[in-house]
Amino acid sequence: MEQKTPHEDILAEPKPELMAGKRGLVMGVANDHSIAWGIAQMLASQGAEIAFTYQGEAQKKRLGPLAQSIGSAIVLPADVEKDEELDAVFAHLAQTWGGIDFLVHAIAFSDRDELKGRYVDTSRANFARSLDISCYSFTAVAQRAAKLMSQGGSLVTLTYLGAQRVMPNYNVMGVAKAALEASVRYLAADLGKDGIRVNAISAGPMRTLAGAAVGDARMVFKWNKSHSPLKKTVDLNHVGGAALYLLSDLAGGVTGEVHFVDAGFNVIGMPPTADLKGWTPLENGQEHPDGRADK
Repeated sequence: MEQKTPHEDILAEPKPELMAGKRGLVMGVANDHSIAWGIAQMLASQGAEIAFTYQGEAQKKRLGPLAQSIGSAIVLPADVEKDEELDAVFAHLAQTWGGIDFLVHAIAFSDRDELKGRYVDTSRANFARSLDISCYSFTAVAQRAAKLMSQGGSLVTLTYLGAQRVMPNYNVMGVAKAALEASVRYLAADLGKDGIRVNAISAGPMRTLAGAAVGDARMVFKWNKSHSPLKKTVDLNHVGGAALYLLSDLAGGVTGEVHFVDAGFNVIGMPPTADLKGWTPLENGQEHPDGRADK
């Protein structure tokens, strides 16, 4: 039986800009190297109208000129640990725009000192705060954003491979990101009936302020570049393009997904054996820094 392709709006009325007429909020731009900024630039280049949030005066000073460069006039304070500040942000958007079409959540935190050493040594206080800021904050903003998406919309958050596999010096942040990815699935199930899609982007290591907080970041960066199928690292445009897809009507049938943008590193189980020449298996649990086992 012949199956006909439905003439959906996106096909029947193509637009020169994918995000023309769409408005949304981007949270978590720290500077011009931030993944959130790469996403914002890509969205703006496709016609989106964007509002931003910041935390603290230092971030405000960095964000102001960036927002102006893409014609954004809405820059609001938002500490995601404070419900009253989140309420104020979405009240302002409701009053100014009436509603929103998309939201980008690029916010995470953990005590830098506790990203070193062993996960088993994580303190209760840092565990609770890391999960609150890095995971629950996405649920908190989803609650408020959904009320402004009467015509449907799209939410995107940022995660990392450390949510699914043990990565060096990631520790409690890996646990927080795992919870965040689970939240994406549950939020997608809850909000789907309202036409709201919820997805995550898992970006490979990048030279960002947040990435620099992870110990041995340069080594992880080089390892990923060397062992990814594409033999390169990803940049802001790669992640921005993926976000553009997920936030636009092109991804109208996609929700609850973790979309990898890491040059394919996540599919690799181990490097080619040729890359391991000179490596000697552990003996008595000891190994020399150059890979030679203690004898």
